[in-house]
Amino acid sequence: MSWPPEMLRRFSLNQWTTRYWPLPDLVAGCADAGVGGVGLWREPVAEYGLARAARLVSSAELAVTSLCRAGFFTCADPAERGRVLDDNRGAIDEAAELGSPILVLVSGGLPPGSRDLDRARAQVADALAELAPYAGERGVRLAIEPLHPMFCSDRCVVTSLAQALDLAAPFPAEQVGVVVDVYHVWWDPQVYEGIARAGADGRIAAFQVCDWVTPLPAGVLTGRGMMGDGCIDLRRLRVAVDAAGHRGPVEVEIFNEEIWAQPGRQVLARCLDSYAEHVA
Repeated sequence: MSWPPEMLRRFSLNQWTTRYWPLPDLVAGCADAGVGGVGLWREPVAEYGLARAARLVSSAELAVTSLCRAGFFTCADPAERGRVLDDNRGAIDEAAELGSPILVLVSGGLPPGSRDLDRARAQVADALAELAPYAGERGVRLAIEPLHPMFCSDRCVVTSLAQALDLAAPFPAEQVGVVVDVYHVWWDPQVYEGIARAGADGRIAAFQVCDWVTPLPAGVLTGRGMMGDGCIDLRRLRVAVDAAGHRGPVEVEIFNEEIWAQPGRQVLARCLDSYAEHVA
């Protein structure tokens, strides 16, 4: 199947969708298909080599649409907090070297043994205050990703788009934005109001798509479906994000063991077909 050039220009393949596809093969596959961008993850980039990865993507004329992930700011120990902030500064530097305009932040869940949700969320705000100027100086935008509330205890105390926008509000929009990931926000009765607010404030840093399948598999983290395989009204959300002023990439980010086991080029072709049918 041939895909429209405009669709290919906007489409971005998040590296975790084809988790075990080696980076050179992923870059070659995307370039051969005419895909405009890739979202990268820190761990495989570090394994391949940061400078090598930057050269590889640049030589293929692919845009790095995001770097995932940093954050995990919720700490019980002050010394640990210092290490976390240092790691986040390093992640900002990595994003700058790769040419990624954004660094995706997952806030972190409750520290072990804690029930103090307010304090955990305050730690996220404090970390943003320390990191936003550093990111701005390096031309990298911090992108707060709210996660579905089921991840609040162990992964992300930021659970709604409205909450992410409140955290971003004290900082210049070019320093701190938000991620609209359909997997995490589709259920929210205020999601369309949140998207409109994010657009009006210039805060939409990234838009990511997949689908919500029912019943959820045992491994909820790896339960994301291919677009069209679940119940999310993907096109309505894409239209809302566009109407809010987002003209940037649309990343396909799917965590799914069955999809990871398939050949990368096969997964990419299926992503493009599904994207064309259900998102574009």
